[in-house]
Amino acid sequence: MPITVEIVDDYISEDVLNEVFSYFEYIDKKFSTYKDTSEITQINDGKVKEADYSEDMKSVFALSEETKIKTNGYFDIVAPNGKCDPSGLVKGWAIYNASKLLEEHGFNNFYIDAGGDIQVHGKNSEGQNWRIGIRNPFNPKEIVKVLHIQDKGVATSGTYIRGQHIYNPYNGNELITKIVSLTVIGPNIYEADRFATAAFAMSEKGIIFIENLDGFEGYMIDRNGVAIMTSGFEKYTKEYA
Repeated sequence: MPITVEIVDDYISEDVLNEVFSYFEYIDKKFSTYKDTSEITQINDGKVKEADYSEDMKSVFALSEETKIKTNGYFDIVAPNGKCDPSGLVKGWAIYNASKLLEEHGFNNFYIDAGGDIQVHGKNSEGQNWRIGIRNPFNPKEIVKVLHIQDKGVATSGTYIRGQHIYNPYNGNELITKIVSLTVIGPNIYEADRFATAAFAMSEKGIIFIENLDGFEGYMIDRNGVAIMTSGFEKYTKEYA
C-alpha cells in the first residue's frame, strides 16, 4: 500500500525517514497475510506455536482480544476460514508507532498516511490544522468532506476500494452491503482504525456505536449515498476545529 510521510519541521534527516520506512517494511514482513514467510502466515499454517510468538505478535494478539471485548465481539481477527488476520488493527497500530518514533526524534509537525489511514501531529506547512479529505465512495476522485485536525487519527473502512474484506463475526456469510464507507476520527490512528473496522462490521448500526464512544466522531455513507454523522463531527469540518 502507498505510504506518505510529510514532516514540516525546520530540520529533517534522511536517516529518520529511512528508519520510519524500515519499520513499515518490518511490519509488512511480520504481519502480511499475503507473504508465505511472514510470522502470521507461519502461525496460520501451524508452523509457529504460541510459546514462540514474537513480542510484537503477542502484543497484537492481546490488543485484538481487548478490542474484541470493547466492541462486543464485532472485532474478531479470526476470519470465517479459521485463519487469523489482524490487519484491521495492525495498520493503525503501526502508523501510531511510527508517529511515536518521529516524536522521539523531536518532530512536532508531521503527517503519516498508510493506505488512507492517517495520523497527524501539530500543524501543516501553512501553520494551520492538517486538512484531510473524505472521498466519495461512488466517485473516489471527489472529496465530500474536508476535515481540519491536529494531533488526531483518521481511519476509513469501506468496500469501495478493496471490496468485501470486512465481515460480521456473528454472520460471516452475510455481505455488508447497506453501508459503503465509514470514517472515524479518534485520539490517535490506532484507536480510530480498530474501532472503524468494528463499526463497519456492525453495518448501519456502526455509526451509533461511534456516537456512544467517548472521544470519537464518525461519518458514514450508505449504499444510497446518504451520509449520517455523529453529533460532534461537524466541528472538525471547520478550519479552526
